[in-house]
This record gives sequence, C-alpha cells and structure tokens, in this order.
Amino acid sequence: MASLQTLTKSFSVWVFFCCCCCLPLLLTSPLPPKGAGVGSTSHQTCRLRKTNFQQHYIRNRTYTLAKMVQASDQDTDNRLIGQQLYINIKENNRCYMMKRIVEIIVKDVLLTEAREKYPYTEEVAQFLASLTSELSRCKFSGNREHIEKNLEEMKSKMKQLGENGKNKAIGELDLLFDYVENACTDAPKKGGNKKKN
Repeated sequence: MASLQTLTKSFSVWVFFCCCCCLPLLLTSPLPPKGAGVGSTSHQTCRLRKTNFQQHYIRNRTYTLAKMVQASDQDTDNRLIGQQLYINIKENNRCYMMKRIVEIIVKDVLLTEAREKYPYTEEVAQFLASLTSELSRCKFSGNREHIEKNLEEMKSKMKQLGENGKNKAIGELDLLFDYVENACTDAPKKGGNKKKN
C-alpha cells in the first residue's frame, strides 16, 4: 500500500512537471515554415553550398588538370559534358543528373591509371567525391527513364572513344565543375553553359 502511495505521488510530480515546464516550451516553440513538409526535402538534399565552389585552390587544380589534358585532345567533334545531358531532363532533376555523372567520372576515370598519369588527379577526385557525398540523399523526382538513357549515352560514348574517352572526360573537368555548380547551388554561375571547341 505504501509503495502504491509513493507511485501515485511520483506520478503526480511528473504530471505537474510536464504541465509547468514542458507544455509552455511546446506552446512557445516556433512552427516549421510553410511548405517544410516531405515535398521540399528532396529539393533541399539536392543542394550544395556555394562555398564549395569558391575554394580557389581546388578550382585552380581542376581547371589546370583539364587544360593540361585538353592540350593533347585532337577530337573536337565529341563532347561528354554538355547540354545534351539535359535532353528531356526537368530542371529539378539536373543536380541529381550531375551527381550521377560525377560518380561515373570519379570511379571510371579519375581513380584509374589517370592518378599516376596526371598531377592533381587525386585531389580533384577527392573534391568531387566529397560533393557526391554531400548529395548522397539527392534523389530524382518523376520519370527516371530519360536520366538513365542520357547517362548510358554518355558512358557508351566514353567507352567507344577508349583511352581518348577517359582523356576527354579529364579534359572536360572544368565544364563538369561549372555544370555541377550551376545545377546544385542556389545562385548559378553563368559560365556553366559555356561552349568549348
């Protein structure tokens, strides 16, 4: 009987505590902003901080590596990174598309024998991998068919070109950098859609 009374008193103390301390906190906490439900999380996870692209050191490394390899690229007819990647791709899926392309370039190009062949390759690969890691929760919305088709076309073209395909991918790292910045940050840079010979 004594333990029942102790239990009842303890329960009363907890109810009093919750009513006096927790309830006012709950009532005064701000409400989430309008539209902060499930629908907007996809867009938020497909965003990178602009500061990722404002690091002059890694931008210089990426552009230098690209220019170095471009000098030996005689093939001006083919392009891996360009507007053709966005054919039938909605704007809200462009960041997802670029994330997938970066994953392919890092895995199939930069982390191969290119690491020993060209300076800065390792650093650029690590930087790009960190971007895809930040975008790990970025998902596509709607139909995936066009995304996969465009990715397959890019991979197929790179494979068809053989070793030159890998070199072309490295030579277009400056474009890749700009395209990712444009697609995945809130304040796009105008240079991302520039044309190259």
